[in-house]
Order: sequence, then C-alpha cells, then structure tokens
Amino acid sequence: MTTVDANRFRAVMAAVCAPVTVVTTSDAIGIPHGATVSSFTSLSLDPPLVSVAFDRRSALLAQVLDAGRFGVNLLGQGQDDLAVRFATRGADRFGPETAWFTDHGLPRLRDAAGWVACNLDRVVEAGDHLLLLGLVTDLGRADLPPLVYAHRTFGTHSRFAERPRPLIIDHIAACAR
Repeated sequence: MTTVDANRFRAVMAAVCAPVTVVTTSDAIGIPHGATVSSFTSLSLDPPLVSVAFDRRSALLAQVLDAGRFGVNLLGQGQDDLAVRFATRGADRFGPETAWFTDHGLPRLRDAAGWVACNLDRVVEAGDHLLLLGLVTDLGRADLPPLVYAHRTFGTHSRFAERPRPLIIDHIAACAR
C-alpha cells in the first residue's frame, strides 16, 4: 500500500474550508470541558446525526466518552478569539473572558452562530483519530456569518450577507401548512 507524505497531505488539507466549532461536555460533577474542532459535519437526517473527529490523545475525547454527551458550538465571524482560546493548551477556556451558560446540561457558548446538543451514538476507529457520531437531541442557530478556517487563517463565507433570505411571513406560512 502506497501512502502519501504527511506534510504534503497536511498542506493540501489546509486548503479545505472547514467549519470552526467548539465541542463541549461536562464531567460528572458539572465541570465544563471544551476544545476547538474543525472536523465537524452533518451525517444523517433520519435519524439526525452529526460527526466530530478527535485525536486519540485528546483530553476532551476522554471527557466526552465518559459523559456520553457533547455539544457543538458553531462559531461565527469575529469569534476567532474563542477558537484560539479553546485550541490553546493550558488556557482558562471557561474563565471570565468566555461568555457561556448551561443548555440541556452542556456548556454552550453565548453568541455562537449555532448550537447542537448530542448523545454519543457510536465511536468509529479512524487511524490516529476516533470519529464520534452524535444523535442530535436539540439545536438552534442565529442568522450570523459562520467562522471557517482555510489556508491556516480564519474567515467567513464571502457572500453570506448577499444570500437571499425568506421573509418571516413566508416562513410562518410554510410552517402552518
């Protein structure tokens, strides 16, 4: 089996736009834990499943496996500081500079562009990572531009503000049908 050079693989993957999320959980005594994760995606509509990938050495991975639950905070434009804080070893992630609250028993970051609460559905072995599949139990979103990461820099979808949006009346009418 031929494999590619790890540095070349890393360089090519750096060009792929990835959502920036902070995955959170709480331990048995309610202490919050979290880390920045860019390997997040929706997986299934029926049942509603998402996936996140963790390096096997991740301290948060052990916390999520123990808790059996996790939250995914989808960061918005301008929340680069949160992404960096939750990616920095030894940082006071839930200190006074981080606005957060508990939602469905999980730490949730205030002003995030989206939120997904999950029960751990299963764990899939994937090389030096584990892929966690989460069954979505609650979610929400704000109409904010998403934070993405590509070419080793943060940004957002360049045409977010230009996209067409349904009128609220149209949305209400559609829900009434």
